[in-house]
Amino acid sequence: MKEFKDKVALITGAANGFGKEFVKEAVKREMKVVAVDIEGEEVEAVAKEVGGDVTAVQADLTRFEEAERVVNLTMEKYGQIDLLMCNAGIAIPRYVWEVPVRDWEWITHINLLQHVYFMKLVIPIMRKQGTHCHICNTASVAGVITSNGMPAYHATKHAAVALAESVKYDLECVGADIGMSVFCPGFIQTDLHHSERHRPEQYRDDSDPYYSSPEFAMGQKTAERVIVTGKRLDFAGPRVFKAIEDDDFYILTDPLYTTIIGGRVTDMLAGKGPKLSNIRP
Repeated sequence: MKEFKDKVALITGAANGFGKEFVKEAVKREMKVVAVDIEGEEVEAVAKEVGGDVTAVQADLTRFEEAERVVNLTMEKYGQIDLLMCNAGIAIPRYVWEVPVRDWEWITHINLLQHVYFMKLVIPIMRKQGTHCHICNTASVAGVITSNGMPAYHATKHAAVALAESVKYDLECVGADIGMSVFCPGFIQTDLHHSERHRPEQYRDDSDPYYSSPEFAMGQKTAERVIVTGKRLDFAGPRVFKAIEDDDFYILTDPLYTTIIGGRVTDMLAGKGPKLSNIRP
């Protein structure tokens, strides 16, 4: 995607973290932006802060009908969608035998099904436009490698990467003029460790003793430590938009990950199981 000026970008998870950086970069490139987040006041503040033609929309993207409402609002206001960035995401730590089923459902809806919802709705629109468009889904380096203590996160991020790969092939098979990228960041100072404050009501049960347990508290502290000691995220907007401009598919944030991923593939071909190791760059 070489031209950005006056094009329309739909960006989810836009109130903080990578989403906010993407909104900033889109505005710098003179795009019109629909910024979506479950935190309505916060995404409104982002729209005011960055200026430009930014429409803030509050939405709970665990629901297909909410994604549908966002797309309809975008088309009513701008009449087109040129860049789709499915960026909203959450992290749920701790072991598979500890995490409540409701949390698995929540993280699956946000980290995976949100991508499905928007691509299902937006790809037909992009194909009808007859202009070059692009989709960039945010996954994680956790979608191409694994570690301990985060099975729900790894499972949904691996699925998000596989989904993007498969959709890329499908778009090529039907001759769609739509680029596809998957952003796989790792250990960056985002808002991911504050996932709990974004929990929708339908996934909340304060009577469940798990949420007051030492295991839950330990998981939250682990997530916070990983995030706050990560790299600054202000590089993300220029880095990702340059990759979109160059039509890159995999967008990684550290050269080390290329080596690790290569080693993982070598082990798979040799029939070996995954190795637990320190993957931080």
